[in-house]
Amino acid sequence: MDNNLDDIIENLLNSFKEEKISKENFKSAVKDIYFEDIGFAKIDHHRKLRRGFPEVIFGANKSPQQILEIAMKILKYSQTLIITKASMDAFNLLRQNAQNVYFIEEAGIIYSKSMDHDSQLKDGIVIVCAGTSDIPIADEAYVTSYLMGNNVKKIYDVGVAGIHRLLSFKNELLNANVIIAVAGMEGALPGLVSSLVDCPVIGVPTSIGYGTGFKGISSLLTMLNSCSPGLAVVNIDNGFGAGYMAGVINNKIHDKTGKK
Repeated sequence: MDNNLDDIIENLLNSFKEEKISKENFKSAVKDIYFEDIGFAKIDHHRKLRRGFPEVIFGANKSPQQILEIAMKILKYSQTLIITKASMDAFNLLRQNAQNVYFIEEAGIIYSKSMDHDSQLKDGIVIVCAGTSDIPIADEAYVTSYLMGNNVKKIYDVGVAGIHRLLSFKNELLNANVIIAVAGMEGALPGLVSSLVDCPVIGVPTSIGYGTGFKGISSLLTMLNSCSPGLAVVNIDNGFGAGYMAGVINNKIHDKTGKK
């Protein structure tokens, strides 16, 4: 099982009542669960209680040592760990200090999961991406939704230049609870997908494209200006944000319907 903060708090209370720890140590431990100040970062352990998922580390512009120190604090209370926009140097340092840590280098994402994580995954999320060059961002979304407890279906390289490829997966699209659509270039895929289905679609513009794509601005504007209803858009290359939102939506659907 993943580390459970409720159990940790109950064990602390029992230890205090049984006089196994002092009042000062009890107060210090509870304070650390709220948030832990390590100088250059204040780790929000309480987020798992509020949101049902631990804090995620944004790896860009952090040194490998900073990432290591934050990650080790998070792993005290959660076996689930995500580090986005991470480097191989950060991964090599982390795996020297923690077990069961994985790295998808192309997506720049480091993660860890509980041993029984795959035993109760929920169906309902589909990720489509326009081209092979968009896969790193799609995989960032995939890992995020997966670690939130979802069995995610991937449909890659189905952009509008050959729309028959997408339409061959129509049944998968129509059966989804939420779809993430990742596209660079002109960014037309999310609007098209949204026109075909009755579930929420989350558009992810990527920075892939030629000069006037302006590193994702063109695809972002296309998605924001789509006339297809039911489409929401995250920031350029923000696979994590899309994956997290899809995970929240799908988990709420399963909580209300009791679906497996």
